Amino acid sequence: MSSELTLYGYWRSSAAYRVRIALNLKGLAYRQVPVHLLKDGGEQHAPEYRALNPQGLLPLLVDEGGGGVRIAQSLAILEYLDEVFPVPALLPADSVQRAQVRALALHIACDIHPLNNLRVLQYLSAELGVADEAKSDWYRHWLDTGLAAVEQGLAVLSGRLSLGQRPGYLEACLIPQVYNARRFNCDLNAYPRILDIVARCEPLDAFAKAAPEVQADAQ
Repeated sequence: MSSELTLYGYWRSSAAYRVRIALNLKGLAYRQVPVHLLKDGGEQHAPEYRALNPQGLLPLLVDEGGGGVRIAQSLAILEYLDEVFPVPALLPADSVQRAQVRALALHIACDIHPLNNLRVLQYLSAELGVADEAKSDWYRHWLDTGLAAVEQGLAVLSGRLSLGQRPGYLEACLIPQVYNARRFNCDLNAYPRILDIVARCEPLDAFAKAAPEVQADAQ
């Protein structure tokens, strides 16, 4: 199936990072439109972008080959890609394994990331007057709490990647979260399963080409 895919994102958006990884894992060509989350109060709030995505959030995928359909929310995009472009798959074929992978990915995307994303950190500073040191403590607390649970949950993989010998849906969510943890100087030594997956994924082209620093809008 042919498609013309456009990804609206920001180089440091971990949600957009997930989608870049997934697109690369599937070998799909796509163009990127940068939406700066800080410039002029945040370009995601501009009327032009709100007309495309009323949520005013990133990322947004537009599939012209699918009739110009617009898909918001990173995990919904990953599911869409797996259904429309099923080979190679991002999720296991086995229903139990698929549920286990989804559970871990959802923990990252819904329980860890929302507490530490940019708009929450901005609100802590601007509206609540939280000092930078306390804000960093907040970040590390929720990250450590979440990653500890992910580390335990990864035991179901028995040392494998989520698709056996290759990465997919789970790793597309995990690697950006680890990237953020490193940015905030979080100690990851307590998470050997996570570090093993990171060491196996980061050298792969799909992950290396999705890394924030190599994006055209990186600053």
